[in-house]
Amino acid sequence: MAILVTGADGYIGWPALLKLSREFPDERIVGVDNFARRRWVAEIGCVSAIPIHSMHERLEAAREAGYGNISFIEGDLTDRAFVQQVYATFRPRVVLHLAAQPSAPYSEINGERATYTQHNNVQSTSNLLWGLKEHNLIETVFVETTTTGVYGQPDFDIPEGFLEVERNGRKGSVIYPGMAGSWYHMSKCHDVNNLWLANAKWKLSVIDLRTAITYGTRTDETQGDPRLATRFDFDFYFGVVVNRFAAQALAGFPITVYGKGGLKRPMIGLQDAVDSIVASAKREPNQKFDIFNQTSGPVGIQEIGEGIQAIGAEMGIPVQVDHLENPRVEKEEHQMVMENSRFMNELLPHPTVDITDGLRDTLESLQPYRDTLLAYKDRFVPEQLLNRVSVA
Repeated sequence: MAILVTGADGYIGWPALLKLSREFPDERIVGVDNFARRRWVAEIGCVSAIPIHSMHERLEAAREAGYGNISFIEGDLTDRAFVQQVYATFRPRVVLHLAAQPSAPYSEINGERATYTQHNNVQSTSNLLWGLKEHNLIETVFVETTTTGVYGQPDFDIPEGFLEVERNGRKGSVIYPGMAGSWYHMSKCHDVNNLWLANAKWKLSVIDLRTAITYGTRTDETQGDPRLATRFDFDFYFGVVVNRFAAQALAGFPITVYGKGGLKRPMIGLQDAVDSIVASAKREPNQKFDIFNQTSGPVGIQEIGEGIQAIGAEMGIPVQVDHLENPRVEKEEHQMVMENSRFMNELLPHPTVDITDGLRDTLESLQPYRDTLLAYKDRFVPEQLLNRVSVA
């Protein structure tokens, strides 16, 4: 028996690979990656704040730490022949599809990168789905981390699952329409439609984890040996808001809140994200299309900045919060109200991270890497944004 993990070199994928190894010691845990995230971050002139080792060194450390059932294959999921070979060799009972180009800002640099993002993400998912069909693996459970960004910014509470509609006295359920705000997020809307179709036509058991903004530096499995550490991006393109704010604070750079900072966004700590992904691998095939909003709750952007400022003061680190003109087209005070009870009850009944403790742990664990943050502080915000008039 095998569990396939795509994006196994990534921020979430690597710690998930380790935890799966511990939770399923009698199964082969197969990681796949083409190391594209390393190349994308290098392309925009940055690095991971926490040094990440080669996959050979990572696997060596994993074996020494008792994770002895991990295999790794380098390959590109947009290559149909490669996907077919992986399926033919391992015939996984679960596929955890975490691989993607995940950056909205990167996808909007220009048309070339927008097209690349959509091709990379949608083609990879399509190859994985059709590979299951063509290898008679329809009993496999297919789990994908899409994104809460598929919902856009609706002025109504977001359901966990299908949208209930009523028109002319008739009622029914429909898949939530893709209302994404970036080319990256729209690629995940396309994925959602393909996941729905694979379930509707083939009865493939699908779990769609609508992943929230994920923050933090480490999990239980990535500690104890620096070779086991996961990456930590902090730049404008790949650093999510919490991680970027923490890095700015430690570098003595003002925290840059876009616009008024009144947005509330769904978030989840890295440990909780990994725990719930592993929990999804324990579910039996049910021939359903299950949607879970993978978030522990909404947090305000201004609240994050002020929280880091307060924790910084406790640590003797002065932190300034600045407001920049918002480079994004969005409702600046939108409160994203999202149902997540099924997710919490079924996949994360015992969350371990709250936002305050998560911010503190992130700041504390990043301190040894302040020199790296200082060396690359010009990557926090493009110069043209810094020159925009503050709106605070």
